[in-house]
Amino acid sequence: MRLKSSIWVAAYLRRCQTEGVFGAVRKKGAEEAGAVFVKVALMDGNAMLYVPAPQTVYDEGRPVERLFVSAAPQPVPEPSVEERLAKELRFDPDAWIVETEDRAGRHFLDLAKS
Repeated sequence: MRLKSSIWVAAYLRRCQTEGVFGAVRKKGAEEAGAVFVKVALMDGNAMLYVPAPQTVYDEGRPVERLFVSAAPQPVPEPSVEERLAKELRFDPDAWIVETEDRAGRHFLDLAKS
């Protein structure tokens, strides 16, 4: 069984905190199963966005873990990330947005390899 989104987000923010990375919930989504988007602000006007991995990368029909992929191969200007997030929220108003700030771009997410 997969963790509720609210529990996953709380644990993720705790992990960031223990590593000395500031993180906060920008938009709270559905408690049970809202999609989670993670923005990593690099503090130079650029950011990375990590989005839920497509279902095709999971081994089984129903995932037990949350996997993420980068929305772009390189950091992009923050306004581009904000545009993408606005589109995602129009499509799925139950989504979560978590934002962290780290000059090194650390995100502590296990990335799905395709």
